[in-house]
Amino acid sequence: MKVLIYGINYAPELTGIGKYSGEMATYFAAQGDEVEVITAPPYYPHWKVKEGYANAFRQETVDGVRVLRCPLYVPEEVTGMRRILHEMSFVLSSLRYWIPRYFRSYDAIICVSPPFHLGFPALVHHWLRGTPVINHIQDLQVDAARDLGIIRQNGLLRLLERSERWLLNRVTAVSTISDGMRRKILQKGIPANKIIMFPNWVDGNLVYPVSRTDSAREEWGFGDNDRLVLYAGNLGEKQGLENILLLADRMRDVPRLTFLIIGEGGAKARLVAEAERMELSNVIFKPLQPLERLAASLAAADVHLVLQKKAAADLVMPSKLTNILAVGGHALITAEAGTTLHDLVQTHHLGTLVAPEDVSALENGLRKILAGECEANYRGARTFAAEQLDKRNILFGFRQILTQNTKQHNTWNSPLS
Repeated sequence: MKVLIYGINYAPELTGIGKYSGEMATYFAAQGDEVEVITAPPYYPHWKVKEGYANAFRQETVDGVRVLRCPLYVPEEVTGMRRILHEMSFVLSSLRYWIPRYFRSYDAIICVSPPFHLGFPALVHHWLRGTPVINHIQDLQVDAARDLGIIRQNGLLRLLERSERWLLNRVTAVSTISDGMRRKILQKGIPANKIIMFPNWVDGNLVYPVSRTDSAREEWGFGDNDRLVLYAGNLGEKQGLENILLLADRMRDVPRLTFLIIGEGGAKARLVAEAERMELSNVIFKPLQPLERLAASLAAADVHLVLQKKAAADLVMPSKLTNILAVGGHALITAEAGTTLHDLVQTHHLGTLVAPEDVSALENGLRKILAGECEANYRGARTFAAEQLDKRNILFGFRQILTQNTKQHNTWNSPLS
């Protein structure tokens, strides 16, 4: 099978969409597929091009995948308008690779959203050569921009919503990572038989249970009597991370309790400055840890924070939760009743749930966990990860759909979960 993947994020980015796109492409190549990727130089989540890469056109072969990198505008401070410019700059520069590919044949093209408009160049290939185009949605970007107030211009929002709906109705299939996001896509008028469930996964070779002794606790200077509350992931605007600081402020009375924030992102500088202003000696920031240390890093925590704003419910799915489950960690999760995340956690006993954007509820939940009152809440975490989030099983299933529905076939049979 000859596959073209088009996405702004790709390996060696350690978190977010780039990680999953990289692992997907590598898996396809390992199965003997011919895989090309049109992408940007790695810049996320630091919002700075990674050392060793130039913000320029570059071709390389990584793990059997031909990677075509395009320059793009990377803003130092991310705003709604700058993000649009950032994404459009990538689309424009990627035309250098797209134009010759309109004269080449592929069995399938996978566009990874966000940004949602990456489907437009791929749709031209579909019109010219009949190539199936699968739009894989990791985040419902336009909905999030509206509901989180990232874009406030109503005219622009209407244009983006109409463009997204037009595009999704014309690609061959739409895949996404959660039931809640699937429901949102259905509400956009996309037929159910075009939607594929393709959830994010856990690589069991990298993320697995690690004993407290072998974790990163000693390396980071924490002893057995220390209590460590960890947030690890993107430091963006969708999570409501300022509540970690408010929570730390309220829990100064708890001895040997530390809030450790690991990650990078557009909100980091603001969070660091606010923690200093509040004189929070119980809050520590660390950069992203190497991938090979991920299991040991996660295993160091007594409690993991998985935070989202109310407005982000069912628009994004916190991928960090999959890794927490894989190490058997106890997650304190903010989610509203009725959302996919809430129902999933409650049904499978994956962690302790509290209301989003409610610091009092967050504090109450954390104090109960530290008192040992919530052990039963996460008893299903490790089992769920092993049975439902296995990397090989998920990628095998998705590839099977692709191989059965390439352009040599006349119909698209997308199984529903």
